Amino acid sequence: MTRSELEHIIRAAGAIANDTDIVVVGSQSILGQFPRAPTALLASMEADVYPLHAQDRADLIDGSIGEGSVFHESFGYYAQGVGPRTATLPSGWQRRLVRVKNANTRGITGLCLEVNDLAISKYVAGREKDLEFTAALAQHAMTSKATLLARLPKTRLAAGLRSLIRGRILRDFSMD
Repeated sequence: MTRSELEHIIRAAGAIANDTDIVVVGSQSILGQFPRAPTALLASMEADVYPLHAQDRADLIDGSIGEGSVFHESFGYYAQGVGPRTATLPSGWQRRLVRVKNANTRGITGLCLEVNDLAISKYVAGREKDLEFTAALAQHAMTSKATLLARLPKTRLAAGLRSLIRGRILRDFSMD
């Protein structure tokens, strides 16, 4: 997915949900902070989004421009309507959201996760593709080991999972 494709999804999701603020929580939220992110981080053709002020309309987004929709078939990318609890994030993440608002979003603001918050959510999800994503973030010096380790205790997790994620972070930065 490219930045302009994400902007298209933001614009369409805002129009569908009748909301001026669309939160982007999945991997493609990287395009908020890094519009020209490395190709390895842009493999997903979906953006996980929800309307900030009309969260009950996420299903409407999913049905209108989601996987298998005419939108998806026409453009080759799509939105997945999710909810605010989809991603496990450190406290304060809302204050760090990266705004995407320009002529291409037509007045709709995309609120993308800050890269270290995004990485925490990916470490928590822990799927192979998520861990490849966090490793690429570290390899490209887009995340900070110190910031990740500082935010980890501010993330609501079981102690065992917190320890596992700390190990994942340290592994990604073992080449420092």
